Amino acid sequence: MLSFLPAPLRGVIAMLILILNTLFWCWPLFALSLLKLLLPFAPIQRALRFAMHWVAETWIGINCFWMDLVQPTRWDVQGRNLVDLGHSYLVSSNHQSWADILVLQYQFNRRMPILKFFLKQELIWVPVIGLCWWALEFPFMKRYSKEYLRKNPHKQGQDLATTRKACERYKTNPVSVFNFLEGTRFTPAKHDQQQSPYRHLLKPKAGGIAFVLDAMGEQLESMIDVTIHYPDGRPSFWDLLCGRITRVVMRIHKRPIPAEFIGQNYDQDETYRQGFQQWVNQLWAEKDAELEQLHRDFPVAGSK
Repeated sequence: MLSFLPAPLRGVIAMLILILNTLFWCWPLFALSLLKLLLPFAPIQRALRFAMHWVAETWIGINCFWMDLVQPTRWDVQGRNLVDLGHSYLVSSNHQSWADILVLQYQFNRRMPILKFFLKQELIWVPVIGLCWWALEFPFMKRYSKEYLRKNPHKQGQDLATTRKACERYKTNPVSVFNFLEGTRFTPAKHDQQQSPYRHLLKPKAGGIAFVLDAMGEQLESMIDVTIHYPDGRPSFWDLLCGRITRVVMRIHKRPIPAEFIGQNYDQDETYRQGFQQWVNQLWAEKDAELEQLHRDFPVAGSK
């Protein structure tokens, strides 16, 4: 227990453990990835994926250790029993902080298949961790603006093709495909700029999960909808390292995926797109109401 130390010193210690943890486990991960490239046989690849996931889960487990070491967090979590390791899930959450990912990993590690995030293509160049994401077959996406697609129509549908290719690899092992529907972290400035109709959320971007449902909807058992609330206020990643997150409230819901939304073309079918957006907006309205209740039950420190 390091809670007796000054917060900045705790942060430095946690950062060092995180760096050493990453540098240690990246090498067996790279070795297994190389074997997977050299041995393209389905049973061997399946076994190697399990081994690589074990490495990633052990890395996450050590991160959970230093999170507890710098400052025990009081967790108020409901619904964690709704998931298991034997099914594939579509997982989504509101997004408030860089700490969200480690908070989610803390609660779900070895309780459901490892969370795999859709990442911007540029993130593959992040030192060490970018290659780890690549080795673990996290899908890297290159998104094009509407203006770019108008000038380059041959690129139309390439996002979906990339998603399908990534999801093809997930058919032999259970997986949790994760997406932050807001696409970016919530801040009051972004909220005002968007003129979001929600009090505690940015507008959801439905296209990402629509692509996943098109590519692998029949494989997904359900949607796991997570709501995160920080009663201490929105933390930074440095706050997490320093042990300044004393309470986390999490509500987990298991939602069926409507059959009519599986295997449809979000880009080309206007009727489907409108229906899907209505479904997502309804989920978001319910999440906003849940966050409003959580703010009443667990008031943010310093708020009136």
